[in-house]
Amino acid sequence: MGREWENKGQNDTNAQIITTDGGRIYRPKNLLSAISEVQQFYVIESKGQNIPAEFLTLERTLDFFKIGLKSGFHEGFVMVLLFPVFHFYLFPFVFKQLDWFSHFIFGSIPYLVLLVNTGMCCYISRYYVGNITRKAINSLLMGRAMSLLLKAFLVYVIYLVLYRISTPENIWQLAQNFGTKAKSIYIGFFEIKPHLLPVATETAGIMLVAAIFPYGSVYFLDLWHRHQVKKNKRTISA
Repeated sequence: MGREWENKGQNDTNAQIITTDGGRIYRPKNLLSAISEVQQFYVIESKGQNIPAEFLTLERTLDFFKIGLKSGFHEGFVMVLLFPVFHFYLFPFVFKQLDWFSHFIFGSIPYLVLLVNTGMCCYISRYYVGNITRKAINSLLMGRAMSLLLKAFLVYVIYLVLYRISTPENIWQLAQNFGTKAKSIYIGFFEIKPHLLPVATETAGIMLVAAIFPYGSVYFLDLWHRHQVKKNKRTISA
């Protein structure tokens, strides 16, 4: 009889799931693996199984936060590297005769990593249903948002400082280090100087949107789920 009750507890969908073997706990390594683990939590919680909040320990919560932090750093780093290349070199000096469609295609390249990861973060909003999934998603998005917000601030400040110190005297003194190319570098820099602050504003703004938008998708989808639950309850009670 004791074994029957034990087996029933193991097979019951409402049984608690508690992992005590720390050596076998899977630890996500990147954004994709973190989302995969959130999906596993969702499968368990969506079936009504009661997972204690302590299941997602402080250490594992920090793991999700660190992954979000690294994701935001890598996205911002790629964007900061590619953005000046396209807007301060390729578009003004190489791709001068591009039509608007080609300009749009090439101009979207610096955003690709940011857009893909933002889409993945918005995708996990559909799993925002239980205690564990909420805790994991919040930690992941918080780390990513902090990284992107900090990088957006730093990028804008750097561009602003560069704009203000770029006086004709300073630029000419710097250009003289390039010998015969000094005049062309001097002229070329002042061709792109008017675009420094607009590009800084655009870059920082896109990072802000990428940091905040996943939170908005999570919030509004959660409101929609709550509305549907209330609607179903009213239908059943009627």
